[in-house]
Amino acid sequence: MENFRKVRTSEEEMPLPFPDLPPDVVEMKVKEGSKIRNLMNFAMAQMELKGRRQIVFSGCGRAVTKTITCVEIMKRKLGGLHQVTKVRYKTVLEVWENQDPPPDGPAQNLTVHKNVPSICILLSRDPLDPNQTGYQPPEPRQEAGEDTSGSSTKGLKRPLPPPCEELLPKKVQVQVSDSPRGSGTTAGQLDH
Repeated sequence: MENFRKVRTSEEEMPLPFPDLPPDVVEMKVKEGSKIRNLMNFAMAQMELKGRRQIVFSGCGRAVTKTITCVEIMKRKLGGLHQVTKVRYKTVLEVWENQDPPPDGPAQNLTVHKNVPSICILLSRDPLDPNQTGYQPPEPRQEAGEDTSGSSTKGLKRPLPPPCEELLPKKVQVQVSDSPRGSGTTAGQLDH
């Protein structure tokens, strides 16, 4: 494969795995190179400004993790969203071209069919069937006193316990000799 280079990749088109979706439902197709900020700006505008009731995030291969990240951000920002997750495999077609073709013949292409994991996640403001596979109910709403500004404590559900005495950092003393080649402790050694 060292003489081949990938020239084209295409995904198999598959219908969304959710029955009874409205025809105008927004599908966010997350790609490996997609920017989360761009995806979230568009998705949030659809749900908040345009009043959409449902949105679908989908991604395959290396984009699965980014797809899940987008969903978790949206659930945290909007709250009260029902979720159904469907995992399946999608066929990806890669075309590789020979960089060192034989001198007397045409360039050779190699076609590779890959089955890659794929995920589709439906988020809905309206209740969904809790008996369907992959259903997750909405997370409990945040209390009024909780911080919603996006600070580093935002994901905590309860306060942390006080630290144990043995886990607190210990003070370490370092001695430095006055002379560069003295017989004392050299810089960087710890006094035990």
